[in-house]
Amino acid sequence: MNVELRHLRALAAIGDEGTITDAAIALHVSQPALSRTLEQLEHRLGTRLVERTTRRLALTEAGQRLREHAHRILNQLDDALSEATAGPRPLRIGFGWAALGRHTVPLLRCWRDTHPDTPLQVRRCEDPEVALRRGEVDVAFMRAAPVDPTLADRALYGEQRIAAVPEHHPLAGRDAVRLADLADQPVALCAAAATTSADLWPEGARPSTFEVPGVDEWLTTIATGDAVGVTTEATGHSHPHPDIRYLPLADAEPVTVRLVWPRTPTHPATHAFHAHVAVLG
Repeated sequence: MNVELRHLRALAAIGDEGTITDAAIALHVSQPALSRTLEQLEHRLGTRLVERTTRRLALTEAGQRLREHAHRILNQLDDALSEATAGPRPLRIGFGWAALGRHTVPLLRCWRDTHPDTPLQVRRCEDPEVALRRGEVDVAFMRAAPVDPTLADRALYGEQRIAAVPEHHPLAGRDAVRLADLADQPVALCAAAATTSADLWPEGARPSTFEVPGVDEWLTTIATGDAVGVTTEATGHSHPHPDIRYLPLADAEPVTVRLVWPRTPTHPATHAFHAHVAVLG
């Protein structure tokens, strides 16, 4: 098919930026040149990758699949070139919210002491599963099982759920709360943490919910008294806030914390790190 790296870079940029114009700026090429590259890629593959209308641009299903492969291929190439000149790269660990809470620093320090030749690089990701598929991280801590069959996972431990309420909320003085105590409150859900939904409450006793994009927005919404929240205990450790009180949630099932990695590892130390974190189980 004679597909070149410039074709993959073009598709990845278009998918990431959302428009031909912004993708051309990101790649430092002209808009007509980028459009020709995309058309050439579609012609060589014999399939439509981008749907174009006068108002919007969107990747087709085939385009979305190839975009993920393109990111992975390009990241692997960058890694190979970097290692050729600078030596082995760090093992990259992704997480979407609060890593492992109180376990994070001891675990990483222990790795540094026992594997001094393999440094770690910790990255917060909007979507750790996407970052794994693209080769942007090598392993990730997640609180939901991966959907992609190319990813493997191991359950590490159960993590208690907690409620987050404003400091001066009527519930803030309690030692613990129950789901029913929150049912008449607006509940903020964070798009970057898929551990809570209205389904956590019994049918017929579910609170009103709304979504915010990230952890900073979630914390601010609760601190200002616009909502309460439900999260896991790692959040209380990693995101303390002077205007938020974290309380144990007495009647909610714990959340399973998982280590997730590609079935075809992207770093030679993947299995060693897998064994290293197994002690948490």
